[in-house]
Amino acid sequence: MKDDRRLSLALIRQRHTPFGGAERFLDRAMGALRARGVEITLIARRWEGASDGIETVRCDPWHLGRWWRDVAFARCVTERLAQRRFDLVQSHERIPGCDLYRAGDGVHAEWLVQRGRARGGVACWLDRINPYHRHVVSQERRLFEHPHLKAVICNSRMVRDEILARFRIAPEKLVVIYSGVDLARFHPEMRAEARMTARAGWGIGADESMLLFVGSGFERKGVPILLAALAHLEPTTRLLVVGRDKAQGRMEALARRLGVAGRVIFTGGLRDVVSCYAAADAVVLPTLYDPFPNVALEAMAMGLPLVTSFKCGAVDLIEHGVNGLLGDALDLATLTDNLRSLGHADYRAALGRAARETVAGLSLEAMSARLLELYEGLLAREPGS
Repeated sequence: MKDDRRLSLALIRQRHTPFGGAERFLDRAMGALRARGVEITLIARRWEGASDGIETVRCDPWHLGRWWRDVAFARCVTERLAQRRFDLVQSHERIPGCDLYRAGDGVHAEWLVQRGRARGGVACWLDRINPYHRHVVSQERRLFEHPHLKAVICNSRMVRDEILARFRIAPEKLVVIYSGVDLARFHPEMRAEARMTARAGWGIGADESMLLFVGSGFERKGVPILLAALAHLEPTTRLLVVGRDKAQGRMEALARRLGVAGRVIFTGGLRDVVSCYAAADAVVLPTLYDPFPNVALEAMAMGLPLVTSFKCGAVDLIEHGVNGLLGDALDLATLTDNLRSLGHADYRAALGRAARETVAGLSLEAMSARLLELYEGLLAREPGS
């Protein structure tokens, strides 16, 4: 790259919604990188509300079904890239041949293993022979073992270790760069200022405990076991489930069967969850598999205790009983005990303070600096750069 022009970066992501964690990462990353002078072109199938100053190239060929959708999108992206030159191409989709891949979705083969633990039997077997899953696993291998791949951005050490264990890839290509969080917006003072107003807005009493779940993919992220744990907690414990998911009707029916429907609020998707954090006493993500959700960083930055699983990338940062609580995603007894322990206000406060301290260095600026350092290092290796 010449010194007299800005670094040009193509980012590839199929679809953006205001509620997706990967898209929220992209929004933050693009804003931070633009502030550092990077020229960004977004290649996407659909994107709601792309940021000002970012060129968006639409790639939305006709398709039927998700297999055809992914194949057609990858072909369209390849055609668009052949028409233009970028310093670097960074994909957030499993498209072999890109310069960089951000493994924000983790390892699909590992996700199938974890889902198989929960489903078992015939459902697990059907997953293994499902043509779509077989296609994704194949694409994943081609991506990670492609000779043109310069680097993989891993959002947790957990994901890095999974990739190393499954694919033939040089360890030096795997770079752990944690997502950044807006430490001013997600701050314990915001909770102190807005707590009572936010709780009143959801009808949560001052003497009630409020657990918060945020995320799409209710079954993958553990809403069923969280509802089961709620049934074993004090009647004054309430649960706010924030996220848009097609399984919401089934989760509401499960809450009724468990006898906790009156203690659970399903909000649907919300663009701004700061008020939800302000109202909460703890954030719970008993996820089967999650590479590293933004929610975990936001909760910790707000000074909230985080209760999650060993297969959540946030395990990189959490020391059980010090700045958060951990357990197996299928261990109802441990999840229930972890949640019961949060009934002590002093313990919650200690966990929250330690959580905030843990993420104090994970700012958006720190993330963009790491990304830019990676880009410039890769370009410096290119002939004639």
